[in-house]
Amino acid sequence: MDLGEGLRKAIARLNGATAIDLKTIKEFNKELQKALISADVEVSLVFAFTRKIEDAAMRSELPAGVSKRDYITNLVYEELTKLMGQSYEPEVKPKRILLAGIYGSGKTTTAAKLAKFYQDRGLGVGLICCDVARPAAYEQLETLAKQAGAGFFGMKGEKDVARIVREGLGALKGKKVIICDSSGRSGMDEELIAELKEINRAFSPEERLLVINADIGQVAGNQAREFDRAIKLTGVVVTKLDGSGKGGGALSAVAGANTRVMFTGTGEKLGALELYDSKKFVGRLLGIPDLESLVAHVQEAIKSSDMSPDDVNTEELNFESFYKQMRAMGKMGPMKNVLGMMGLVDVPKEALESGEVKLKRYENMINSMTKEERKDEKLLRNPKRIARIAKGSGATEKDVREMIGDFNKMKKMADMLKNNRDLKKQMSKFMPGGGK
Repeated sequence: MDLGEGLRKAIARLNGATAIDLKTIKEFNKELQKALISADVEVSLVFAFTRKIEDAAMRSELPAGVSKRDYITNLVYEELTKLMGQSYEPEVKPKRILLAGIYGSGKTTTAAKLAKFYQDRGLGVGLICCDVARPAAYEQLETLAKQAGAGFFGMKGEKDVARIVREGLGALKGKKVIICDSSGRSGMDEELIAELKEINRAFSPEERLLVINADIGQVAGNQAREFDRAIKLTGVVVTKLDGSGKGGGALSAVAGANTRVMFTGTGEKLGALELYDSKKFVGRLLGIPDLESLVAHVQEAIKSSDMSPDDVNTEELNFESFYKQMRAMGKMGPMKNVLGMMGLVDVPKEALESGEVKLKRYENMINSMTKEERKDEKLLRNPKRIARIAKGSGATEKDVREMIGDFNKMKKMADMLKNNRDLKKQMSKFMPGGGK
């Protein structure tokens, strides 16, 4: 059971209680403690959190028109956002960013994600490879820099990090944002500290970010303190937050170490980097829809695909536009994250996995169609065409017919809604520049 599921179950039991008295609150707090400790939140933080809930919940006076259940639920939300730290809004301006972290934290991928983040906001970005310990680091960062559309500098085989920085700054002189990826180690040792200090002196970064894997839970607090002593951190990036049951522990531990979480990584793709917002994070845990993030993800997916307004227009649905819509959905990241933004947090894992597999299979089938078939689904009434598509996509003819059936249901729904002007107006908001 992950943190969100545990919290939602505790709140559901509270809402089902016949009376809200001290006994009920204590039982509710036990459920909260179990959920938070299971997510590797530090025990002292957990008990301090639940004491605040109990003290505030038993106050005799409530705000006018607010029930005790709603008051306690809101109290949990507010105290959790404090526990998980402050939100972050960056200044989009020229800067130098140094990334630090141990092995497996995701530094190199994060460097490319940050490059895309600032490139998308109109600032040219350059990446410097100062990871002189890991054999494949140079090639990995060079490849990711190309994918992000960023500049790259490295000196293969060079061990002098100060020299790499000096020459890198010269080579990337025209870039507004320069990101330096440093070496990792299995732990914080004297060699790593000395190397980081040397890079820090030569690079003079405005931001020094520690990259932490969410899987380490409350250990994140100790890492933040150690790296802060070495190079004086300005913030933290927490990666792999989408699949970690210890994400709450990592976030609360970083906040407890008086360090700010700036970004979170929610997937492998370069666009899977989000500004940290504790209210949104806690809202998703509690199943509160995050429509602002959902719209931003949809717009980004549409922008990075070859979709046009006609592809979103329900009047023009065919296999061609259906295919483009599926590709755009794929660019939004794991289905679990997308549904979480909608507040649909308790969809069974098996249903999520089967849904993603089905979409991939459908994409393969449409890839096996001719241009004419994509434009006119009536052509697929021909059994020979179905057989050819099945063979070309590695599917069965039954699979192809199932996909055609699902498409026809969508088309029927689109036909029913095509004269709905209010719906069209809402859909236009999802397009880049829409709703203006």
